[in-house]
Amino acid sequence: MLKLYIGNKNYSSWSMRPWVLLRQAGIAFQEVRVRFDSFQAGSQFKRSIAAVSPTGKVPVLEHGDLRVWDTLAIAEYLAETHADKALWPADPGARAHARSLCAEMHSGFGALRGSCPMNIEARLADTGALIWRDQAGVRANVQRLVDMWSALLQEHGGPMLFGAFSIADAYFAPVCMRLATYALPLPPHIADYVRRVQELPGVQAWIDDALAERDFLDFEEPYRLRPAQG
Repeated sequence: MLKLYIGNKNYSSWSMRPWVLLRQAGIAFQEVRVRFDSFQAGSQFKRSIAAVSPTGKVPVLEHGDLRVWDTLAIAEYLAETHADKALWPADPGARAHARSLCAEMHSGFGALRGSCPMNIEARLADTGALIWRDQAGVRANVQRLVDMWSALLQEHGGPMLFGAFSIADAYFAPVCMRLATYALPLPPHIADYVRRVQELPGVQAWIDDALAERDFLDFEEPYRLRPAQG
């Protein structure tokens, strides 16, 4: 039985990727949530995750005695062990393209990550408007997404980036959440793709769980003093 160690669903974009991939693909797994309390050495989170992760981070996939960390490594392992699920595009060229985009997401988009941390529960349009006005790097990151996604949706015809759902869509799901939370400006066809990703059953299940957490962590949210009421 696969076991996936994750952090808080409201905040942990890295955890979201493999969880959504597993859930949307219909691969059975056990979820183990390791609550964020601090990322400092000696925190409860660091002590708990140290038993399974050599990096002291989530996510970690456990399969028997094997432990796989890092989202790309987890995605590749799942693609190899569940070939029937077609997690990568079947065409070799499309598959290489998808891998390139996931690697770009993995190591890039620093301005968007830094200025717009994932927070599914929040609605931060006012904050997003200021970020959009003042952060050229965020505008450049979003334009790269618009260009990338537009070309893929045109080439493959949607509804997902490579036609059917793939690792690429799971990889960009947390970005879709950021774009929605901060209400960053998007062309209509890209806003439609973001909506379709949010409506995927695997993504919707993650969103529902994130909203149910009600675990406000002030160190994750320097832009507000308390969560939304209601």
